Amino acid sequence: MVIQLTEKKLKTLVKESVEEALDSKLMRLSSILLPNVSRKEQKEIERLYKNPTHKTARSYFIKA
Repeated sequence: MVIQLTEKKLKTLVKESVEEALDSKLMRLSSILLPNVSRKEQKEIERLYKNPTHKTARSYFIKA
C-alpha cells in the first residue's frame, strides 16, 4: 500500500507532531519546577482562597 503525501500535508503533520512533543515536555518541566506543597499548607491555601473565580490560561512564547 503506497500513501502519497503532498509537501504541505507532510509539513503540517511534522509541525503538529513537534508541537505535541514540545507541549508534553514543557508540561513535565513545569511540573518539576513547581515547588512542593505539604498537605497542611494546601489545606490552608484552600481555606483562605476557596475556589478560583475564573479559569486560568497559560501561554507559551518561544523565541526563534
